[in-house]
Amino acid sequence: MRRLPVSRSLLLAAVGSSVLAGAGAAAAQSTQTPTQVDDIIVTGAPYGVSQRAAVIATDVLDEETLATAPAASLGDLLNGRPGVRSTDFAPGASRPVIRGLSGPRVQVLTNGIGLIDASSVSPDHAVAADPAESNRIEIIRGPATLVYGGSAIGGVVNILDDRIPTKMPEGGIDGVVSAQASSVDDGRGGFARVTAGAGNFAFNVDAVKRKTDDYDIPAPAMSQRLADREGVEREDTGSQPNSYTDLEAWGVGGSYIGDKGFGGLSYKETDSEYGTVAEENVFIQLHQERWDARGEYRFDDGPFSAVRGSYGHAKYTHTEFEDVGEPGTVFNSDGWEGRADLVQRERNGWNGAVGVQALSRTFEAIGEEAFVPTVDIDELGIYTVQRLDRGNHGFEGGLRYDRRELKGTPIGGDSELNREFDNWSASAAAFLRPAKGLFLGLSVAHNERAPSEVELFADGVHIATAAYETGDVNLDTEKVTTLEGTAHYDRGRFSGDLHVYHSWYDGFIDERPTGEEFYFDEEDEYFPVYQFTQTDAKFYGFEAEGSYAVWQDGDRTLSLEGAADYVHAETDFGPAARIPPYSVTGRLAFTSTRFDASAEVRHIGEQDRVANEFELPTDDYTLLNLSAAVRPFAQQDVTLFAEARNLTDEEAREHASFLKDIAPLPGRNLRVGVAYRF
Repeated sequence: MRRLPVSRSLLLAAVGSSVLAGAGAAAAQSTQTPTQVDDIIVTGAPYGVSQRAAVIATDVLDEETLATAPAASLGDLLNGRPGVRSTDFAPGASRPVIRGLSGPRVQVLTNGIGLIDASSVSPDHAVAADPAESNRIEIIRGPATLVYGGSAIGGVVNILDDRIPTKMPEGGIDGVVSAQASSVDDGRGGFARVTAGAGNFAFNVDAVKRKTDDYDIPAPAMSQRLADREGVEREDTGSQPNSYTDLEAWGVGGSYIGDKGFGGLSYKETDSEYGTVAEENVFIQLHQERWDARGEYRFDDGPFSAVRGSYGHAKYTHTEFEDVGEPGTVFNSDGWEGRADLVQRERNGWNGAVGVQALSRTFEAIGEEAFVPTVDIDELGIYTVQRLDRGNHGFEGGLRYDRRELKGTPIGGDSELNREFDNWSASAAAFLRPAKGLFLGLSVAHNERAPSEVELFADGVHIATAAYETGDVNLDTEKVTTLEGTAHYDRGRFSGDLHVYHSWYDGFIDERPTGEEFYFDEEDEYFPVYQFTQTDAKFYGFEAEGSYAVWQDGDRTLSLEGAADYVHAETDFGPAARIPPYSVTGRLAFTSTRFDASAEVRHIGEQDRVANEFELPTDDYTLLNLSAAVRPFAQQDVTLFAEARNLTDEEAREHASFLKDIAPLPGRNLRVGVAYRF
């Protein structure tokens, strides 16, 4: 890369030393049995924190959950988790929305490293990682994520896989094979992962295949509100035009594992084709090739317990095809990202880490609908996070500095523009355990985010958002201060979590219509002109969930579960755009060794607080979902599962989606499958 050569060299040296040290430490095969740490969240801090002791809002999908999860894009899979919705931009390209924030404010990572794709540039760009590849997904809601920088001002989704094994498989080999089919889209999908070990070496192979046709819809694709505004009749097509998907991904990896660490490499390819939904005859092909290296070395003594390093390099291409099959606009992203952490040795309840993170990426758009020029992006960040846990009380704190540079020539310009941002972020928290099973926390975080390449340099028609978008090269750093209260309770038959937050933004980057229109010859249409601008804003809301065991007998439990979330967002211009309405979920769940079943009712409220005349309100809706899973064999390694979603065939529209008025959510769906874990 052209920039930050010193930073890259230092980072590669740190990552390389941890990879080689971990491999070199394996002079003898490890005989230690790893401790089960499913409750430990590694995304928030390198030293890991128990989910029941975290002062920030966390959520986890573990390997068992993912083995029977729907074959879906990341945003659609996570939609419905506390505080999380989806951009719902076609089944092939949906990204998470956390507390009403999306795009560049939500970081999607793989093993703590950025995806190096273009999914944050536009809602029709797919995430270059499929959930089926993972054995764990961790979600951090809110900005208290100093380990990942100011760009994670809304939250982090970390997709963890075992492509570079960190421990030897029990019995020399383990893995999972799953297959499923769905009725609403004639979907079929399968995934397989195998990890094998011999001596000090472990190797991993995985592959995923997912294919769907256009999905069935319970009502006309166009909403009644849009039909009334346009003065047209709604047409019932029975299915959502151009909503098909076809994804293939495979990867290989290996590592050298010893008593004091590991070091390894992996390679992955992803190919995806999907319809855009926004245009009936336009489809997208995505291709990414990615290399990763990771390692860890554990020290016997001294102030640090371990050094860890990760590095990823990827080439990504996203090509949009018109109905004639000719390539239209092409988006390329080529770059690397790496990080290194020194984890402090725990002393009398004091844990901590210091780290460095750097990235260098070139984003390029080519074609008549390229609304962003070629931009070089470089960033270097250093940080520390600390935690003192005295049992009945404790404290947390962190500090981070980021330097981000974006360099590009504005569309229509003749000279290169260089913007540099120096940002500081900090957090502090205190927590108490006033009674058995009760954890109370209060945190305050100040985060700063540099504008994205789109917010600075956009200048053109963006078909996916049906607008002419205009950036502002003079935008300043976006700053937010968040106060959040946390409560965890887990005792006896009841467990629950509550998070209440309030965020104050200084220089919130908002996209607002100017009142002008632009005539685009290619589409023979007029598009409203939107301008990125800055204003003050405030976001506040809550997430709550709880479970009560109404009956227990041995391994059998009948539980009543509930969840709710709400976010309110206001700027100086009025309501923020595409903010999801409240949701309330109730569930009756039965669990046992051999059989699980649940019945769920999920209600999404009406949203009539809209940002402008182009954003229409959405009606409330209620979904009824049923699921069951059976493990017919004593070894419990085979699971047969079935799920029925939207049993009442309700018309439902996701307010956070740009396509909500031309693409409702899928109708009634039956999904069946089998998973074999060994």
